Amino acid sequence: MASIFQPQYWLLWGAILALLLFFPIRKIIWVMSVRRVQRKGQTMDDDTQQRLFRRAGVTSALLSFLFSLAYTNYLFGSGS
Repeated sequence: MASIFQPQYWLLWGAILALLLFFPIRKIIWVMSVRRVQRKGQTMDDDTQQRLFRRAGVTSALLSFLFSLAYTNYLFGSGS
């Protein structure tokens, strides 16, 4: 079990962390987008919600991937 905590597996741990961060970050970004649209007084139909949800997914994937790679790179020290 201790062998998977070696520095050469930092990409694996980065992918796991990105997957775990993706879902809560997507939900937070989506809720903030919906509230912004509601605050502007625009109508919120199902098409608009789906569009915002897809946009939140793309943004969340990018943010969680970049953060997790940077964090695991720093944590395992494989970047230096």
